[in-house]
Amino acid sequence: MRTSRSTVGTATEIQDYLRLLFARVGHTVCPNCHTEVKKYTTEDIFQFLIAHHPDAKALLSFPPVIDEHNSWSMVLRNLKQAGFHRGVVNGQIVELEKIDKLDPQNPACSILVDRLRVTPTQRPRWMESLDLTFQFGQGNIIITIIGMAKQRSSINKIDTQASSAATSGDECVVYTFSRQLMCPKCGITFLEPHPRLFSFNNPFGACPRCRGFGDVIEIDLDLVIPDKSKSLRQGAIEPWNTPSNCYYYEWLEEVAATYNMPMDVPFYALSQEHQNLVINGDGSFPGVRGFFEHLEEKIYKVGVRVFLSRFRGYVSCPECHGTRLRPEALYVQVGGLNIGQINRMTVKEAFDFFNNLSITPYEEAVVHQVLTEIRFRLRYLLDVGLGYLTLDRRSATLSGGEAQRINLATALGAKLAGSLYILDEPTVGLHPRDTHRLLHVLQMLRDIGNTVIVVEHDREMIENADYILDLGPAAGVHGGEIVFQGNFQQLLRSCHSITGSYFRGEKEIPIPSQRRKGNGHFLHLRGVREHNLKNINVKIPLGLFCAITGVSGSGKSTLVHDVLYAAIKRKKNQWKRRVGEHDILIGDEYIDDAILVDQSPIGRTPRSNPATYLKAFDGIRKVFAETRVAKMRGYKPGTFSFNVKGGRCEMCEGAGVVQVEMQFLADVALICEACNGKRFKKSVLEVKYKGKNIDEVLNMTIAEALTFFKDVPSVVRPLRLLDEVGLGYMKLGQSATTLSGGEAQRVKLAAHLAERRGKHILYIFDEPTTGLHLDDISKLLQSFERLLRAGNSILVIEHNLDLLKCADYIIDLGPEGGEEGGWVVATGTPEEVAQNPNSHTGRFLREYLHHGIDSKVSVFPAKNYG
Repeated sequence: MRTSRSTVGTATEIQDYLRLLFARVGHTVCPNCHTEVKKYTTEDIFQFLIAHHPDAKALLSFPPVIDEHNSWSMVLRNLKQAGFHRGVVNGQIVELEKIDKLDPQNPACSILVDRLRVTPTQRPRWMESLDLTFQFGQGNIIITIIGMAKQRSSINKIDTQASSAATSGDECVVYTFSRQLMCPKCGITFLEPHPRLFSFNNPFGACPRCRGFGDVIEIDLDLVIPDKSKSLRQGAIEPWNTPSNCYYYEWLEEVAATYNMPMDVPFYALSQEHQNLVINGDGSFPGVRGFFEHLEEKIYKVGVRVFLSRFRGYVSCPECHGTRLRPEALYVQVGGLNIGQINRMTVKEAFDFFNNLSITPYEEAVVHQVLTEIRFRLRYLLDVGLGYLTLDRRSATLSGGEAQRINLATALGAKLAGSLYILDEPTVGLHPRDTHRLLHVLQMLRDIGNTVIVVEHDREMIENADYILDLGPAAGVHGGEIVFQGNFQQLLRSCHSITGSYFRGEKEIPIPSQRRKGNGHFLHLRGVREHNLKNINVKIPLGLFCAITGVSGSGKSTLVHDVLYAAIKRKKNQWKRRVGEHDILIGDEYIDDAILVDQSPIGRTPRSNPATYLKAFDGIRKVFAETRVAKMRGYKPGTFSFNVKGGRCEMCEGAGVVQVEMQFLADVALICEACNGKRFKKSVLEVKYKGKNIDEVLNMTIAEALTFFKDVPSVVRPLRLLDEVGLGYMKLGQSATTLSGGEAQRVKLAAHLAERRGKHILYIFDEPTTGLHLDDISKLLQSFERLLRAGNSILVIEHNLDLLKCADYIIDLGPEGGEEGGWVVATGTPEEVAQNPNSHTGRFLREYLHHGIDSKVSVFPAKNYG
């Protein structure tokens, strides 16, 4: 699903049904004259003439077929043998021998078949003559209407001639009809609609330039001018800031004087004319594009290729404009839109479009089942809270929760029964407003005869489950038991379940008695307009716990990841990639750095583990190297490392497992036969500290290791931090590849708690409660408290209300997802946001806040967001 070609449309099979829809009832429209193109029958042509030219005189002819195999003399001989002796040239009837003296390949020349009037009584003769003309014209007919100047203004004609026609001096109108898809006005022939024409995964339908990917590698102007708040004199053009290219600025100074272009204003403040001058040049001055075109001539040099690669990126394909399809596929329309335009719609827009689609009864009968499947799948995507996604959204850019819900909608569309569905936290990334819709989808799956198992911490999901299994009582070696099984009401009465104790109020995450006021400084983003953000201004207070909230698709990740984090890093000269569109970032001088603490793995090999990540293993190796046996054998700390040669098992290279390639199947990891999964040589395992060898120590939990190494500060210090963030159950040597996203995030959090003393850091967390029980959230908040006490700032993207009620300040985006989002709906403390009638987050926060609410509310006027 996460290939570079996969989209929301292909993953849900909507794209397959769209291909069928367009192939069966699509209307081809000429891109030049916007006339609908269709294959004409003899009856179609006769009815068209009766409607537009009743009682007119008409010349019926066909174009001669002349090619390398058929010369004009051969064609002329064959035509005479078939009984044709006259032709039509520019509306005049001439003998075929005279055409020979003219140009027989002139499109104005044709072979006359019949002269007749457009009247109902002539229908039999018309049918016979049209069939004969189609036969000799190889599916093409030319009809010249004579003497109908008064009616011509209201019809589609391809040519109006002022020449005399046959027996009349009147003007004529010429039509071309074809049994192929040919425009009657322009004479252009089009491809027959076929499902493969509308598939970007098929070479036949894919755009030849981008090969169906939708983008190409070109010079990316966002990399060339990464900081548009810089002026030209400050070095806004990044590739010209090198010693070998800086003379371009001197050249630009001369051009600026000619065009009265200021050099000291931010690049974004330059007029469009002046920006175009810098980028495209003026003939004498090459501009940015000319500069790179000059470099392309030297691409045989390695240094030039490396330099160019710094400023290249994926940009929308200039030929298909991101639709991924060849041009002919976009000439076909259904309901006035082509398939590329439909794919650019959000799920909600597409759902409304297909619900209101008006087609003929015949077309409805042909594609009834296709339309039904499209509508069902769009309805399911809406039900799982994904109405803001566009159908052409790449699957690789979806979050884990979004991808899982797309799979769920696809499963519903398949209408399978008797299946077992297992979902791991389907509410990840889902706003509380949309949880009930997801619940409805799961209940639908159940009601059609399936079994649904959900791993979940969300209260609403648990409350609506038919049967609950609660594992515990704690985590790691202290868990693994079923402490409760039954329904929700029974869970509330269970004295063994920590989950039950939180739900019945015995345990709780307390609301802070007072909110932090911050240190008086702010990060101020102005004019943020990346993706669906509506040119908003955002003030983020520092020195406190700030949360960015909003329904799915409201622009939270875009604001924080693509704009704020990237802009801060660029200001610190730590970012060379693209930064989301905005005018300016103010206040970055008040922080020393920004750190994104996400849920990506802490390592990608089995040798990486929590002990190595926090450098606790360094102290452990030193302890073993100082034992008597190790000194006698000359072992150093490196001997007890499984990352370097010396003491590790060389068969598995310290991994404990051996990867076996399975060709077309997934690789298999087998326990190493040489060390039996213990990672070290037998001689190294003979060295013991307090009766334990290095393998046995690595198999200890963090809580056990804290007691075991209580006299070794270099080991205890990092391990205590891991224990404080709720990872005391984890084994020291647990492979990083086996950690969940939430566990990896907490390992990183512990590492940051151990470092960067004396600096003001902005820590950014993206949904840190993913995978966390309420008890774990309580520990996470304690870790946040430590970071804040050290003088740092915390910014989280979050939906979890238990975490949000503890925030000092909330910035709520919305009011909806996609194009209906991107505005700042409310700002302030949780109590203030809870009062805002326009905030979905505020509505749900009110249920969590039990004490009085201050009357002051910071709200964007309703008119600003639709």
